[in-house]
Amino acid sequence: MSGKRFTEEFKKEAIKQVTERGYSVAEVAERLGTTTHSLYAWLSKYKQPQPRQAAQIDEQAEIARLKAELRRVTEERDILKKAAAYFAREHG
Repeated sequence: MSGKRFTEEFKKEAIKQVTERGYSVAEVAERLGTTTHSLYAWLSKYKQPQPRQAAQIDEQAEIARLKAELRRVTEERDILKKAAAYFAREHG
């Protein structure tokens, strides 16, 4: 008896349902028509990159935070430049 063959993309999507969306292995396996044994094997095979992905997400969040801070500081600088120019004209 030969088992079903699943694509790499299918396997990765199944893993995401467990690792990212919080579904149980049994629930995902039943819903997708595979065995829990297969799903656990896929988890073992594809789990290594996870720390890098988490680090990338952290880096992306940090980049977004820094861009927002840069935007705020640039606006403040521009306001201060205008105020300095105004007072230089008034008192100059």
